[in-house]
Amino acid sequence: MSDWRIAPLTANRVTELAACHIASWREAYDTLVPGHILDGFDLARSAINWERRRAAGTHRLPVALVGDRLIGFAAGRDRPVPGRPADRCPSTEAELEALYVRSAWHGTGIADALIDAAAPGSPCTLWVFADYPRAHAFYRRHGFTDTGDRRTDPFTLLPEQLWRREPG
Repeated sequence: MSDWRIAPLTANRVTELAACHIASWREAYDTLVPGHILDGFDLARSAINWERRRAAGTHRLPVALVGDRLIGFAAGRDRPVPGRPADRCPSTEAELEALYVRSAWHGTGIADALIDAAAPGSPCTLWVFADYPRAHAFYRRHGFTDTGDRRTDPFTLLPEQLWRREPG
């Protein structure tokens, strides 16, 4: 399982990314997210949403490939930080919106490479399910800490926590 590589998302792989996203959600969240939500994914709709992001050029969308098979991906973007003066500190920070690797490749370093490609450097933020300790451990290893900010995920209605990686 060591013959993997990271590449940018191309138009011909968007549906494969959408299928990986759905499969990864089912693998990762089968005990956290209600089954009817996991069963409700629509591949065509998901592919359309990912293609919008790819075509707009607003996101860094690296994918992990083993041979010709897409087995993981990440989505990151830079967003402005309101009220932050550019002459004192960065006026933008990275936001990691998605990071998924199929379970057969967990622990191989693929997720580490994807996070570096999608959200290089610091500062960086991401939302994490509050009741998902596996993700908490992974992001702590990458220098993220819980900010104390909370919200409800609009898709699952589960609580989320905002985590942040500070410059360092």
